[in-house]
Amino acid sequence: MKFPRIDLVRTGNHLTCLMKEKGITVKAMQDHLGLGSPQAIYKWKRGECLPTLDNLVAIALLLETTIDKIIVVES
Repeated sequence: MKFPRIDLVRTGNHLTCLMKEKGITVKAMQDHLGLGSPQAIYKWKRGECLPTLDNLVAIALLLETTIDKIIVVES
């Protein structure tokens, strides 16, 4: 059995699409998460890293979805 891995780039692209669908700007997400700057969000969108688990929960609430619908697992 192959161990599942998160595809960072595809997850970042998917996050970008979900934000567009819901009309959520980087600034709105930054404010919702209480971040001092938007750099982390841009890193997530580029697939350089993932949000922390608590940020994923907050993002899912903001986007009215669930964490498993944000993350893309390699197939």
